[in-house]
Amino acid sequence: QGQVVASGGGLVEAGGSLRLSCTASGFSFGEYALGWFRAASDKDPEGVSCINWDGARSLYTDSVKGRFTISRDNAKNTLYLEMNSLKPEDTAVYYCAADRTPYGTAFGWDGPCTPVQFGLHETADWGQGTQVTVSS
Repeated sequence: QGQVVASGGGLVEAGGSLRLSCTASGFSFGEYALGWFRAASDKDPEGVSCINWDGARSLYTDSVKGRFTISRDNAKNTLYLEMNSLKPEDTAVYYCAADRTPYGTAFGWDGPCTPVQFGLHETADWGQGTQVTVSS
């Protein structure tokens, strides 16, 4: 079974920055679209940002456009999320996942960047996330 583990979260003040990392193992990391997702107690889980297999295409939810940057290093089996100008509304547990469906490997990938598409159907699917807390 493949595994992804997110790290790098913490407590920051509004306007601050964090860089999250996601290390993957047990599957062909470089073949799949990857994504960052977040879950807050008062919000539905959402896709934050996703990236295609070679990093040529990325998607962002509107609320983070211009502030967050997703990237990947396939040689290191690592996914990153650079978060700048953080806001209290960004407070959540952040998770990473791979779209391991055929569409996740497809030429011309253009999403969707949703928890369901990335296999996050059940509590157990979310695995280990990293807490990001932004103070006001």
